[in-house]
Amino acid sequence: MTNVSESIVAPHRLSGFTRVLVAVYGILALAATGRSFYQIVTKFDEAPLAYVLSAVAAVVYILATVALVAPGRGWFRVAWLAIGFEMVGVVVVGVISIAIPELFPADTVWSQFGRGYGFVPLVLPILGLWALSRAARAGRDGGGVSA
Repeated sequence: MTNVSESIVAPHRLSGFTRVLVAVYGILALAATGRSFYQIVTKFDEAPLAYVLSAVAAVVYILATVALVAPGRGWFRVAWLAIGFEMVGVVVVGVISIAIPELFPADTVWSQFGRGYGFVPLVLPILGLWALSRAARAGRDGGGVSA
């Protein structure tokens, strides 16, 4: 019987949908990193909270990207934690940025549920958590992981 930790390292783990998911996470990681770096270096005084939150989002996207492709149960757990944190962050920052807009004189990656990024930051963690749960379920069932 194949358990989840053995299945996660299978080479076919990154087939189909998960490859697209990793690519989108990578693109968002680059975009958020570039945006937050520029904002912090050039205009940090204008909206420190917003710019720090954008940097946090960038770190989360980098971590999620690495964790989705790295083998092993430990990285699988890191992916769950990073993407779960991302989901909470998008919802909390999204709600606060709408309810108390004066806290966000400038947008973050997660402001208004990722409106500036076409709401990808809202949809991505939902798809990521779904892919991870699908991979875990496939591993438990002995079918390998092909999220």
